[in-house]
Amino acid sequence: MTRTLFAGGKLFDGTGAAAADADVVVEGDRIVEVGSGLDGDEHVDVSGKHLLPGMFDCHTHVIFSHVDYWRMLQTPFSLRFYEAMHNLRKTLEIGITTIRDAGGADLGIKTAVEDGLIDGPRMQISINMISQTGGHNDEWMPSGVERLFPDYPGSPHTIVDGPDEMRRKVRELIRDGADVLKVAVSGGVLSPRDNPRHAHFRMEELEVLVTEASAAGRWVMAHAQAAEGIKQGVRAGIRSIDHGLFLDDEAISLMLERGTYLVPTLVAPEGVIRAAEEGAQIPEASLAKAKDVMGAHRESFARAVEAGVTIAMGTDSGVTPHGENLRELALMVEGGMTPSAAMVATTKTAAELMGLDDELGTVEAGKRADLVVVDGDPFEFDKLADRIEAVYKDGRRTPVWRADPAP
Repeated sequence: MTRTLFAGGKLFDGTGAAAADADVVVEGDRIVEVGSGLDGDEHVDVSGKHLLPGMFDCHTHVIFSHVDYWRMLQTPFSLRFYEAMHNLRKTLEIGITTIRDAGGADLGIKTAVEDGLIDGPRMQISINMISQTGGHNDEWMPSGVERLFPDYPGSPHTIVDGPDEMRRKVRELIRDGADVLKVAVSGGVLSPRDNPRHAHFRMEELEVLVTEASAAGRWVMAHAQAAEGIKQGVRAGIRSIDHGLFLDDEAISLMLERGTYLVPTLVAPEGVIRAAEEGAQIPEASLAKAKDVMGAHRESFARAVEAGVTIAMGTDSGVTPHGENLRELALMVEGGMTPSAAMVATTKTAAELMGLDDELGTVEAGKRADLVVVDGDPFEFDKLADRIEAVYKDGRRTPVWRADPAP
């Protein structure tokens, strides 16, 4: 098998250690050696560059390309699948080689990536978010419109009430291919008729959810904004709190005690505001909520960082444009993380959250050959996406369409 040598660059291996001179040797889809003075059959000169592990985004929506409600209503149903192809490519070409899709992508999209029909990151999918009646995923509108996104085989209706309905829905989603279950334990921003400060579902419903997911070897992720909803989710055994807008001291203490991950998605509220400024038709109630929560969101994140909560990177892309995911890293640093810690959250810690740390997240012999070549300092996050020169997933170089590929 051909040995490909990446030589001459500095390696940030994802562990948090400082970047250092190192060679990396890849055979097939695996890293086989990391060190100095290595050899290979083929040589990739990365002199003056940095090598990173393939990055993660633990909260995306590849099936959605914008948040303009009127435009969604005018879009043919099947067009979203073709748009997802472009969203996946945009995500991969900025160095994100693995994602956890937080609702929308189904087993067909995941299979198309796995079978090489389309280019994209490897995926864990949740298919559709479980919500209570009147909750964050209940699309009923005062006009009588009940579904903005219709159900179809493989993407079931996920509004449930009570433990028995919850049990059945978890089993149905797993049958349809869900790798992770997602639940809304609070109201949200883009759902105009609920309140992000209100907790949703009762403990017995959440306990059934986690029990049924665990029985099938799955974890649960939570859309969680209200402090009480966050605390109920953590107590029930949910693995990650996504968004975490209104963390209080008790919620942070519980997360530390239980080892619960925080996936902050700091770019999401500002993405809603920016979309409205650019002309997107967004309900006034949702826009007002986005403006209202932004300060609390960043304050909660800063407090979580200071307390030592385990953080994995996620963006809510789809709310913000795909391909701009790495903007999240700069906001994480503004919130108190060091650049190195933010990158670890995007590599090693994210892999741990998704249960993929035996295979991904760090550059080590034996792991999958996901590598990113960066021109310049990888910790200068503001323009990082523009400086991605090459992306390798499972040892295979993927096209970077934004610029001429590196030789």
